[in-house]
Amino acid sequence: MAQSKKKRNVTSQKAQTPRAVSGVAPVTNAPQPRIDPASEPVPPELGLQCGPVLPDRFSAQNMDRAFKAQMARATMGVTPYGLAASFFNWWIHLAGSPGKQMQLMEKAAHKAARLMAVASQTPGNTDAEPCIVPLKHDKRFEAEEWQQWPFNLIYQNFLLSQQWWYNATNDIDGLSRREEQTVSFIARQMLDMVSPANSLFTNPEVIAKTRAEGGANLVRGLQNMIEDWKRTASGAPPVGAENYLPGRDVAVTPGKVVHRTHLFELIQYAPQTDTVTSEPILITPAWIMKYYILDLSPHNSLVRYLVEQGFSVFMMSWRNPDADDRDLGMGDYIDAVGDALNAINDIVPDQKVHGIGYCLGGTLLSAKAAQMARDHDDRLKTMSLLATQIDFKEPGELQLFTTESEVSYLEHMMWDQGFLDTKQMAGAFQLLRSTDLIWSRYVHEYLMGGRQGMFDLMAWNSDATRMPYRMHSEYLRSMYLNNELSQGQYRVHGKPVAITDIDAPMFCVSTTGDHVAPWQSVYKMHLLSDTDVTFVLTSGGHNAGIVSEPGHRGRTFQMTTTLNEDNYVAPEAWRTQVPVQDGSWWPELVTWLNSHSSGTAKPPAMGNPNAPVSPASDAPGTYVFQR
Repeated sequence: MAQSKKKRNVTSQKAQTPRAVSGVAPVTNAPQPRIDPASEPVPPELGLQCGPVLPDRFSAQNMDRAFKAQMARATMGVTPYGLAASFFNWWIHLAGSPGKQMQLMEKAAHKAARLMAVASQTPGNTDAEPCIVPLKHDKRFEAEEWQQWPFNLIYQNFLLSQQWWYNATNDIDGLSRREEQTVSFIARQMLDMVSPANSLFTNPEVIAKTRAEGGANLVRGLQNMIEDWKRTASGAPPVGAENYLPGRDVAVTPGKVVHRTHLFELIQYAPQTDTVTSEPILITPAWIMKYYILDLSPHNSLVRYLVEQGFSVFMMSWRNPDADDRDLGMGDYIDAVGDALNAINDIVPDQKVHGIGYCLGGTLLSAKAAQMARDHDDRLKTMSLLATQIDFKEPGELQLFTTESEVSYLEHMMWDQGFLDTKQMAGAFQLLRSTDLIWSRYVHEYLMGGRQGMFDLMAWNSDATRMPYRMHSEYLRSMYLNNELSQGQYRVHGKPVAITDIDAPMFCVSTTGDHVAPWQSVYKMHLLSDTDVTFVLTSGGHNAGIVSEPGHRGRTFQMTTTLNEDNYVAPEAWRTQVPVQDGSWWPELVTWLNSHSSGTAKPPAMGNPNAPVSPASDAPGTYVFQR
């Protein structure tokens, strides 16, 4: 039954000061120190201490940290302890479920019979229907060579095994959904490693190419592997990325750096129209990657598009932190958004600002907006969130890397080196789409001897940044583990903030193929907010769905506006009810921003020479080149 939007927000989302419960200290934004049992008093409930408390002569805590930090480097930041615990928990529950075991044995026998039925057909009969077909997104076995005997049996046997393991790791009595997803995900990764498509001897496409070229493809593949290894070891970008240099090939929209702090540079883009909307735009990008995903090539730059549509656009370009920045926290990044707003107010005085946040930058903008609303600061005219999560209870497969065991494991590594390195961070994201990002590349470049063509979005994806130790620890714990922001428990400047306090209209964009911020999770903004929400669901993934310029073939989107007093509609029901439109969502954003603007005016000056804000250098600035 539909539920009034006003009724569903009242107590669960309003800011509440965290209080101690059963001896648990209030949650804060700072990483909580771990108690050393050898140096702390014994709690009264454990009995009286006989004799003095001995000092930690062996520095056990530091020893554990150092050991786990080295282990984490070897495992690319993925904890073996949490995975082992999940697998043991799955195994012990499966061992205690004889009915599930019998069901799995029946399924195995049934699948074997289906495969034998195909195998019993004439080997040369290419018209025989396969007993199982790949999922739509699985392109590994599409080629005609895979339909020939014996390769048709090989790939069907693999798919049947993959399907059986999915059944074996799901619907286990006593396991939480999260534990099932963890075990199922790891089982899928292990199976993908031994896929027949990845082997020279079981991939008919590779065999055919090797025969045709006399093994020359394998020689080229070895050369490609050596070159990639050298580039990785030296920190050089992938092959072809040098053709997409910021300021020359990408991030070329004209502008000036008009403000610089230790944490960010503020870019003001030069106007392209005689008049501009009265309210400027501030874009807060994620600092997990460089800002210029929103200013790629001229034809697919969202920044250029907004400037050409008559907006004054400002962009934050984040510093790439190093070990000296280890103590930068989430509070520093939230305050940086306030610094950017102050700088814009010096250039465009007495005007509110349209805030746009992308990914983690959208989460940051939301926390800042909630703090501004709490403190009665009404400088935000609207807020647009692109592929942004606020509620982290259901973050999709990324939750597999945000357990207590995983976060603790990462903290040891970050504590040791002062930051989370780009390679360590990229490994987790690659695992989410290992078939496309790891194994397909392995086959194409190392077995077939080809080279994947480089393009602007791929080059940007290789230009990653580091994450400060304290900030990343606070982010993982406050957002993923404790989900504080959505519950009104996240604290800014010592006091909690609530998304429900924000009254600026919202424009929320999500994508159908997002592995980082699943659209159903982004859709929860309808439940979290007490304002009008325009929600857009567009085709594509976390990045490609946002870089969706007009004229991009195959793009579609769905969009509705839910007023504050409207009843709530569940996400799947919303998707079936809202018509699909062809094309890009960018023009809809422009229309929406114009509808919430107060008019037009002459373009503002570039910087303000009478304020501490003045043009310093041309865009894209200097921070974007930090490696």
